[in-house]
Amino acid sequence: MPIASSRSSHGSPAEPLIDSDNREICRSGFQIGGISVQVTSQSKEDVAFDPLLEVFRCSPENPDINIEISWLPSLDVVASRKLFDSGSVWRLYESDTDLQFDFTAPVFGGLPYKRLFVDRRFRRAALQMSEASFLGTAVRPYPLDYPLDELLITHRLTQESAIELHSCGIATGNVSNLFVGHSGAGKSTTSRLWAVHDGVDILSDDRIILRGHAGRIYMYGTPWHGEAAFSLPASSPLARIFVIEHGLGNVLTRLSPTQAMAELFARSFVPFHRHEYVDSALEFLQELVNAVPVYRYAFEPDQRAVEKIRNFHD
Repeated sequence: MPIASSRSSHGSPAEPLIDSDNREICRSGFQIGGISVQVTSQSKEDVAFDPLLEVFRCSPENPDINIEISWLPSLDVVASRKLFDSGSVWRLYESDTDLQFDFTAPVFGGLPYKRLFVDRRFRRAALQMSEASFLGTAVRPYPLDYPLDELLITHRLTQESAIELHSCGIATGNVSNLFVGHSGAGKSTTSRLWAVHDGVDILSDDRIILRGHAGRIYMYGTPWHGEAAFSLPASSPLARIFVIEHGLGNVLTRLSPTQAMAELFARSFVPFHRHEYVDSALEFLQELVNAVPVYRYAFEPDQRAVEKIRNFHD
């Protein structure tokens, strides 16, 4: 089987340490897309993960990202230059040295309920939580819950030869395929059709990370699944990519590298607020389409669509 776990040795939910001031420090970690993250805090609750992220727990020996969590009485609005506004939960600012992600929600009032400071290479971060935002509520937050976990990983991928795509990853015993598509294109449907077959692992039905390793392209499962709820902390070498759409007759059309790059870029999770992040994504996509064949697949949502791919030869 080509599928391989992306996790290192498991740790307990919180591994206690003692710092130089004789204070107990709790630690835990996770790994997504080959990126390992270590989280530390004085509170065991802070280093707990939500159920989706919990599956990706690991004990990284040399983490790619270190995050320290602390609580402050409140978080005021900071006059930094705004880079991006998601229009919902988070906004991104920059200072001379760091990037700053502010998270707000009406239920927690108008001020940020948490704030992430991170260096520009996405190696060290400080996550501040607001005590005032949670006073009088029964909510016990997971500090690393979505979308913070995905934002951190997608930004760190800009420093790697890697990208996250709106896609489902199907790992089989001989050939592993990626099915890329916008919302509604049929990723969750495709995952369900393949899942009934023996020897098939669905790494995710909605978001997959691709990265190069030892001369090959690998796909990695993520916690951020779609409506079919498939998510595995595993990786598999990638053989083919299919840009899917609903159609008649299960028709495959080979795309040129230029066509493939345009289709994949349109379905990627790239931080567009800095040109160097976009350049990094385009550079990796060029490497990807030169290494892996890409096809457009107009498919009908039944088992004939699966058999078409299982019997397909480049």
